[in-house]
Amino acid sequence: MAASIRFSPAARSLFDEPLGITVQGLGPRQQVTLRTSLRDEAGELFQAHGRYQAADDGELDLARCPALPGGSFSGLEPMGLLWALQPRKPFWRLVKKDVQTPFRLRLEVLEGHGDPPGQLLAQAEHERLFLRDGVRRVPVREGRIRATLFLPPGEDLFPGIIDIDGLGGGLRESRASLLANHGFATLALAYYNYEDLPQDVTKLHLEYFEEAVNYMLQHPQVKGPGIGLLGFSKGGDLSLSMASFLKNITAVATINGPVANTIIPLSYKDKIIPSLPINQQYNKHYDDNILDFSDAPLDPFQVPGNQSLIPIEKAEAHLLFIAGQDDHVINSEYFATETCKHLQAQGKENFQILIYPGVGHCLDPPFFPLYPIGNHPVFQKRAVLGGELMAYSKAQVHAWPQIQAFFHKYLNDK
Repeated sequence: MAASIRFSPAARSLFDEPLGITVQGLGPRQQVTLRTSLRDEAGELFQAHGRYQAADDGELDLARCPALPGGSFSGLEPMGLLWALQPRKPFWRLVKKDVQTPFRLRLEVLEGHGDPPGQLLAQAEHERLFLRDGVRRVPVREGRIRATLFLPPGEDLFPGIIDIDGLGGGLRESRASLLANHGFATLALAYYNYEDLPQDVTKLHLEYFEEAVNYMLQHPQVKGPGIGLLGFSKGGDLSLSMASFLKNITAVATINGPVANTIIPLSYKDKIIPSLPINQQYNKHYDDNILDFSDAPLDPFQVPGNQSLIPIEKAEAHLLFIAGQDDHVINSEYFATETCKHLQAQGKENFQILIYPGVGHCLDPPFFPLYPIGNHPVFQKRAVLGGELMAYSKAQVHAWPQIQAFFHKYLNDK
């Protein structure tokens, strides 16, 4: 009997969903190498491999058979062949630009544990989707807003979330599209360097983000009376500023976000919040001209007369701070814990905090590959972003449903 691969679900699955992998038709206790590969939209190759031994009946079920040492990972890790994918090109990040098309995952079963392994015994492909059937993708060009709205299937009212990404500009839709699969009307919002928005910005205007809030609240399929904000990195401090100064924001989750306004001054009406000072004297240099900027931003709680600290105590929204202990872009854990102490001292109880050891600056939805060294979002130089493979993969799988539960609780209770 020839070896064959069985996926569950069989042909296609959502990118953030687990995927069952079984190989049948092997010899009793036969040693094989399983290799996954995926090409991104730029044609760059990501690969991972695991060394396995089939059971006595010749079946290899990754939910029951541990990976042996010598591969990209080891131990009982049913999704290891996905979360351990790494780019062939150094320092390359897996990004999904067109969420309407899937990533194609290729799986090969190879003889033995050699390096390289032996002959090909079986191969199969599986599609990893970003949009569930029936989810609608709606480009938004209303007033000044440049965004994409994702609506779950059906004519119901859905809790609304605005997803705001970090620095770099453009419009990333992958997180928003995946959230929509879980029952949220999600707006992926661009704020510079996209279409006719300014290419470079010397100041951001909170009125632009207020316009996006109003757009969502006026949408016939968005459940009011308030909306949620999900902010990563710079998007985190923008979300906290929105919650502090704007109305109708019910829940805010930040992922490795500062608690002071960073990099770009922010104006609202007649008020300007300056950006947190940075001191590049504290930069560290490693081999291969890799930099570590983790000590460059000054401590917003210690800067005398600091005007960049966001007055989060004004926010009426429920707040969820998610921080990686190994973040080398900002001191996320310190920012989050100090902010929670500050809120507690003000008699506030509207916050919760999730701290993840071994997680760097980037914390994407489940099964996106680790991106520990890459372009620094501010200095545009190769820099340590942080993160450790196994801890990162566990944190992704834990944090993602926590984010959804948080929004479902506070956006549906009203």
